[in-house]
Amino acid sequence: MAESLPLSLCIITRDAAHDLPACLESAAFAGDAVVVDSGSRDDTVDVARRMGARVIEHAFEGFGAQKQFAVAAAQHDWVLCLDADERVTPELAQQIAQVFAQENPVASAFAVARRNRFLGRWLAHGEGYPDWNVRLFDRRWARWSDDAVHERVIVDGHAARIGGDLLHVSAESLTDYIAKQNRYTSIQAAQMHLEGRTASVAQIALAPMARFIRLYFFRLGFLDGVAGFAHIAVGAFASFLKYAKLRALNIAATEP
Repeated sequence: MAESLPLSLCIITRDAAHDLPACLESAAFAGDAVVVDSGSRDDTVDVARRMGARVIEHAFEGFGAQKQFAVAAAQHDWVLCLDADERVTPELAQQIAQVFAQENPVASAFAVARRNRFLGRWLAHGEGYPDWNVRLFDRRWARWSDDAVHERVIVDGHAARIGGDLLHVSAESLTDYIAKQNRYTSIQAAQMHLEGRTASVAQIALAPMARFIRLYFFRLGFLDGVAGFAHIAVGAFASFLKYAKLRALNIAATEP
């Protein structure tokens, strides 16, 4: 792409030196790039600066708040928010360029089809693909939620879908992936407890089964073989953990 676009690339990082270069290169069309780092112990900050990104060091305050901090630091109102282990495909880059070729974009936010790699396989079904996420938006009309995990973009207006894939190339091991789900469900349960929510036995038992059936059968996750089964099974187990942990917090709060 010959000309840079009037949008800012926003990335939050911690110990992402290995992944960051390919991420920045895939979105080199952005006229501005800001990396908000939360205490990396590797060369993330130096890598970002060498590649021309502005670096802001900021203590981590939850995924939603951290991403919104990066958006607020952007030079342009239009932002493209990526994780360091994500890559913009050439097809997606062309679609983004077409948005800015229009005098008035058809929407104030655009969702992209995120494609996940798991156990060495690019998933094509289940929740692995297309995993629609709003990542390109006008910050005057959209913002990141305050959720500590599983954050989302809240849009005041119309959000459209855009062609091309966003590749999630995470190379974390299955052990690390499961450990991450354990951490995330603890954070989710704590937040739900603070909001006054409770977990019933039915939720603990049925929510994981409903999730597995929906993704494995109705969204054809079984076509992704062992990788698809494992991805959906871990997600279902995470649903169980979230409600079981919430139930434990509910019980603890009533004990003398």
